[in-house]
Amino acid sequence: MKSQVKLGVIFAAVIIVAVMLRAPRLTQRPMHTDEAVHAVKFSKLLEQNLYRYDSSEYHGPTLNYFTLIPAWLSNAKNAHDLTEFTLRIVPVFFGIVLVCMPLLLLKSLGRNAALFAALFTAISPAFVYYSRYYIQEMLLVCFTFGVIISVFRYSQNKSFKWAILSGLFLALMHATKETCIIAFAAMLSAMLLTRTIQNKTNEPVWNIAQQIKAPHFIAAVITAMAVSAAFHSSFFTNPRGIIDSLLTYKTYFYKAGQNQLHIHPWYYYLKMLIYFRYNSGPAWSEAFILILALAGAAAAVSGQYFRGRNISLIRFFTFYTLIMTIIYSAIPYKTPWSMLSFYHGMIIMASIGAAVFIKISTTLWRKLVVYSVLVITVLSLASQAHWGSFIFYADPRNPYVYAHTSNDIFYITQRIKNVAQVHPDGKNTYIQVICTGGDYWPLPWYLRDYKNIGWWNNIEKNISPAPIIIASPDIEPEIMKILYEIPPPGKKNLYVPLFDENIQLRPNVELRGYVTQELWNKYQQNLSDKK
Repeated sequence: MKSQVKLGVIFAAVIIVAVMLRAPRLTQRPMHTDEAVHAVKFSKLLEQNLYRYDSSEYHGPTLNYFTLIPAWLSNAKNAHDLTEFTLRIVPVFFGIVLVCMPLLLLKSLGRNAALFAALFTAISPAFVYYSRYYIQEMLLVCFTFGVIISVFRYSQNKSFKWAILSGLFLALMHATKETCIIAFAAMLSAMLLTRTIQNKTNEPVWNIAQQIKAPHFIAAVITAMAVSAAFHSSFFTNPRGIIDSLLTYKTYFYKAGQNQLHIHPWYYYLKMLIYFRYNSGPAWSEAFILILALAGAAAAVSGQYFRGRNISLIRFFTFYTLIMTIIYSAIPYKTPWSMLSFYHGMIIMASIGAAVFIKISTTLWRKLVVYSVLVITVLSLASQAHWGSFIFYADPRNPYVYAHTSNDIFYITQRIKNVAQVHPDGKNTYIQVICTGGDYWPLPWYLRDYKNIGWWNNIEKNISPAPIIIASPDIEPEIMKILYEIPPPGKKNLYVPLFDENIQLRPNVELRGYVTQELWNKYQQNLSDKK
């Protein structure tokens, strides 16, 4: 009983650490473009009860529908009521759930391995940073781990409950992100490889196909199909979404090799995890997780240190992690958050490696060395997690900051709001945003209270200039034409710069602002009156 209480206290402490690294100051970091796109799409669901699955963009619907829960709890009725906290608390929640889930494998992995799996997930800089990101990745990793746990637990006791949960988590994976197909392939391949090794060594085989009961299999399949269909069809109001959830793979297989902006070499993820330092920034590294993962994999293959543990499950994680890492490294299209899918497997294997090192530390000196290294590793990871989320949260010197919105976005939006406030139309002031290629996100999120905004990819000759114009620098010559050359005499307004300094939406992506002299003078007069 004392050992159970002790274990419970330790796990509670780990969960508290996970919450402390994830939940505070969720509104501090500016919204990434992807976050803002999802936020605006969710706003339509909240305001109009309208969601349509798009097979070419935005990924699956679970993020949107789960966000309804904190929105309802906060009494949000429209986009104006939403905050970054309301949105980001969703991945925070699933990130914390992911930390708790190793408890379900306590007996099979062992107490130490389960504890380290929870701890490493709680303090991993990558997992902490993207647990605070309003994108699908944390949900996908959580549901993927749910599938593995549920299928394994079913194989142990043939419980109807675990069969249903297996189907549920499979559906949630499919309804979260199209890359779930990679995990499906890796799971199946890992199970086959595990079975092959077990057969050669005459060890018990984790053979789901022969163990599953027909009624349970049918129930799991019906659950998976029903839940996935419900989400993709917007709860059966858009049946076309079910078909699109299958057709989408044509789009994503194409995008995986065509989008040059996100094409990176095969070692991109591994290099980021092993060592990263940019200019005068701090050094970042989660290399020791990789070292422990290799140790755990070597021990799993040998099978020498797992008496009383489920060697099949441990070997499954070994093969699953290896296959996932190879596939994600081979895909040319890469974004940092995508690596979480295979990196979580590495964390599980690292926890097994840490447990093995503790087990073989039979002398005082060995124990001292092992525990010292583990403590240093934990402190290092926790420190980096804090830096990444609270200090370098939008700084390119952070390896997980990727094409991120700069803090200038707060200055941009505040200046627009302050100037529009003195216009007679207030929040209905006509504003034009003209950026090449539509590269103006996340401005639609930050200006969501302003309904009279024209969003343009390029200049159109017949448009009348708005009192406030935001534009990318490359089209400034065209803007000068519509301001001063095209309007007839007596219809021209003098425009002045809206911003006092060079402003960047993202690193190397500049924005410029223009405002009529008349409106600017009113703004300046308003400032003087307040002094």
